Amino acid sequence: MAVNKRDLPVTYLRPTRGWISLNLSALWSYRELVYFLTWRDIKVRYKQALLGVSWAIIQPVVQMIIFTIIFGRLAGLQTDAGVPQSWYPVFSFAALLPWQLFQGALQRSGISLVGNANLLTKIYFPRLIIPFSAVAAGLVDFGFSFLVLVGLMLYFHVPFTWNLLWLPALILLSLLAALAVGLWLSALNVQYRDVQHMIPFLLQAWMYASPVVYSIDMIPAGGPWRLIYGLNPMTGVIQGFRWALLGSSPPDRLMVVSIVMVIALLISGLFYFRRMERHFADMV
Repeated sequence: MAVNKRDLPVTYLRPTRGWISLNLSALWSYRELVYFLTWRDIKVRYKQALLGVSWAIIQPVVQMIIFTIIFGRLAGLQTDAGVPQSWYPVFSFAALLPWQLFQGALQRSGISLVGNANLLTKIYFPRLIIPFSAVAAGLVDFGFSFLVLVGLMLYFHVPFTWNLLWLPALILLSLLAALAVGLWLSALNVQYRDVQHMIPFLLQAWMYASPVVYSIDMIPAGGPWRLIYGLNPMTGVIQGFRWALLGSSPPDRLMVVSIVMVIALLISGLFYFRRMERHFADMV
């Protein structure tokens, strides 16, 4: 039976107009592609690697040892209030865990569009999927590193409390922070390729601007500097992780400021990304 071409449905692909159309529902429609790209990033990262997923454990463990020796022993930096100084290895690792998640997700998402130039120029799909899948791929490394943290807590006799139930929300906040900044950097990297060279330097400076090796208590609580410090989205995340894992100082207004900052960066990043999306295939 012959089919009349006029009876077939027709799909029109048009560029977005203005700043309002985000079309986030398309991410759910293309959820299988999100899964495929995420799994591809995971396999490519460990393909033909000598140590495989062991790198997800070796890197934070080596950093923890260095921080413990240099900052905990030689520099004598103190832990948070209520956290014994003998727990400094766990204290630093509890901050390295979300930081490594954020750092890896931001590195991958920041260069994700240029790295997938062949897809951008050949087929249509929501471009948001590329940085989104790059961020989600970091959860595998986080899972292996978290097992090491559990072992450290058992070794140092750190008690497990009900505060651990907040960890999924804190993990999500860390991923959203990486996605928010990654949207800006990935879109800018398409137009200015030197952005990808700036990302490692940015992350190195960002780590020392975050309470990874030192306590949040070093920032005066009464002055304006603490609120300014909270503009760093990872400040609230790290403070929340240490509270949930070690029972240190509970999250205060720093957490609120960090959450507001993540939301502001994410919304603005989504609008900017969608605004520039129509030009990606031409510039990449």
